[in-house]
Amino acid sequence: MRIGLYPGTFDPITLGHIDIIRRASTLVDRLVIGVAINRDKGPMFSLEERVAMIEAEGAKLSALTGTEIVVHPFENLLIDCARDVGAEIILRGLRAVADFEYEFQMVGMNRALDASIETVFLMADANHQAIASKLVKEIARLGGDVSKFVTPAVNTALKERLG
Repeated sequence: MRIGLYPGTFDPITLGHIDIIRRASTLVDRLVIGVAINRDKGPMFSLEERVAMIEAEGAKLSALTGTEIVVHPFENLLIDCARDVGAEIILRGLRAVADFEYEFQMVGMNRALDASIETVFLMADANHQAIASKLVKEIARLGGDVSKFVTPAVNTALKERLG
């Protein structure tokens, strides 16, 4: 069984994330969505809320693709999380050159820690390249319409959170 890990903060999960999850699920038998706790980022949504949103979207994608999709919160090193879930592959989405520069450094460090775990990059679909959770939250905070960037359930959660 090939197991892949797609890590992120997912605060909140966007259509860009969902596109990567859908495409990544075709490459593995089991896809683990690693939800980083990362208290330093000061997430808008609690860990439990983020996990619930991802589980709801993951269940829909799992039904479509036939791939087992599970959610796994983590607060340790990414490479340790990959080992914990038995992942052979870490899957990452890239939107722009700036993403690549950061990810390039991460791959080097992860390879030094455990060369047996490979990293695979998936380019964001052209329709989703501009979507970033940080920007979605900012647009929503300022009263903008984010329905083009998130699912209806996430859009509702953002509206409820921001009043």
